[in-house]
Amino acid sequence: MAEFEDSDSLLEATKEAYAAGYRKIDAYSPMPIHGLAEALGFSRPLLPLLVLIGGIVGACAGYGLQYYTSVIDYPINVGGRPLHSWPAFIPVTFEMTILFAGFAAVFGMLALNGLPMPYHPVFNVESFKRATRDRFFLCIEATDEQFDLNQTRAFLEEQKPFEVSEVEE
Repeated sequence: MAEFEDSDSLLEATKEAYAAGYRKIDAYSPMPIHGLAEALGFSRPLLPLLVLIGGIVGACAGYGLQYYTSVIDYPINVGGRPLHSWPAFIPVTFEMTILFAGFAAVFGMLALNGLPMPYHPVFNVESFKRATRDRFFLCIEATDEQFDLNQTRAFLEEQKPFEVSEVEE
């Protein structure tokens, strides 16, 4: 893991790492850095699709539940009105759409981000405590296909960081 003093150095090092073939890399910064997500190789997020699917499932479930109870399971003829009156089903269908889309957003975000994760090996590096204040970190994981301890350390040192640390499990 390399520690940098400014965001521009982190961004350049991240671009160099991605260009060198490293794919399992992560950057830690006390503030958002424009262009860092692209430098890390992030692709289009999956969460909007999960929310859309959750909303569609919720709408179908809400409408289906009302249809089943009003038409099939317990039909009551009130004043000659039709059993399948779709305008009466709209409020519950809308609410179920919002509910299921919200659940899909929350649980999808947790799953896609690998949360909850109360512990991460980078917390073992003493200087990482400054990641939320004034330091910028680039971490190349040992599970990366290109990773070799000596070569990766030499590569990180070429980026002129403030410090290079090895992350212990």
